[in-house]
Amino acid sequence: MEKAWIVAVDMGYGHQRAAFALKGIAQGGEVISANNYLDIPDQDRSVWENTRDFYDFISRFKKVPILGKPIFGLMDKIQEIKPLYPKKRSLTPPTLQLKTIYRLMEKKDWGRHLIEKLNQNPIPLIATFSIPAFMAEHWKYKGPIYLLVTDSDIARTWVSSKPRETRIKYLVPSQIVAERLGQYGVPEKNIIYTGFPLPEELTNMDTVKKDLKKRLVRLDPKGEYVKKYTSLVKKYLGSLPSKVDGPPTITFAIGGAGAQQELGQQIIEALVQPLKEHKLKLIMAAGTHMDAVSRFSEVARKLDLSRKEVEIMACADKDGYFKEFADALHETDVLWTKPSEVSFYAALGIPLLLSPPIGSQEVRNSDWLLQVGSAVNQLNPKYAAEWIIDFIDKGLFAEAALQGFVEMERGGVANITKAVLRNRTS
Repeated sequence: MEKAWIVAVDMGYGHQRAAFALKGIAQGGEVISANNYLDIPDQDRSVWENTRDFYDFISRFKKVPILGKPIFGLMDKIQEIKPLYPKKRSLTPPTLQLKTIYRLMEKKDWGRHLIEKLNQNPIPLIATFSIPAFMAEHWKYKGPIYLLVTDSDIARTWVSSKPRETRIKYLVPSQIVAERLGQYGVPEKNIIYTGFPLPEELTNMDTVKKDLKKRLVRLDPKGEYVKKYTSLVKKYLGSLPSKVDGPPTITFAIGGAGAQQELGQQIIEALVQPLKEHKLKLIMAAGTHMDAVSRFSEVARKLDLSRKEVEIMACADKDGYFKEFADALHETDVLWTKPSEVSFYAALGIPLLLSPPIGSQEVRNSDWLLQVGSAVNQLNPKYAAEWIIDFIDKGLFAEAALQGFVEMERGGVANITKAVLRNRTS
């Protein structure tokens, strides 16, 4: 099978997590990081580093007393996603942020080196972030250009300055994105609904159903949900096991900027009693943030919580973390996370417990998940020991688990492969 260039950026986890799932079709089996490849020019690296530093700073700055929220709100306004309705209106004019991106390409040759390098073998190019796709189009990449969207809705900055003339084809994870691209002026022929690429080892249907059956038993201990929706459960899953080992496992995942460490500490402290009573198990997914590992470990130690009660998961590199995270999802019953790209993992039948969104895109992701019914908003973390147990007893998480499984697309990798490669070689 022909391969593709898979191009991501090293900012947060979202764009690299999507690219990681596509390594099977990546040329050389590797993902190219547009801001950190082997011989990137110093000037290009500098532009990218300024962008990443700003992203991380803004993500963390929101917590600064007095000034944090208003300044974050001002910056987020630049990336605002307009309401979807009324649908039949044009939102085509480029934003200031988008104009700045193109100005950097024109005045600093930003991205030219990367595209000239890839043009030596112009196979299909799949970018998981908008700027590398813009670079490919601007610097006249000879092969097909695809842009994989990593959120359920997108700002105008995901679309080129001349959307009606663009060569870029969009691989979209939701119908909302498809409609939004139409508002931004992208031709319908350039929009392909694929779903988000989830790791293939998680999407085997036998495995998904096996995990979900056990999950439903743990998340519905009183049988409230299954009793009410017996026919629905049987239709999609068949019979459930009468009993499974272990308490419900909650996995808390901090984001790429590491801005949720304080919440993570609050969660450990709030859940200490049900953890010690083996009513719950907790996995703290610290990502690549070793400072978070130290913080969570110290909190657990002070509370006399064992590794069987609180497991702390981290890895020095992102690919290693994505693999460990995927492995942990087999035993995860509730995924506590901000509504980032991890939102799409609800398709595996894992209910999401949503922490407050950071920025417009995450607000839209949260709205989308709640509409689908695959997520529940967190309440006051201080009282998590009470309301989490209540949510389990009432079957709320069980309901969200089946909703995600039924309503959301799991075949993103296969759909993307077919759209980009199989159609091209057939």
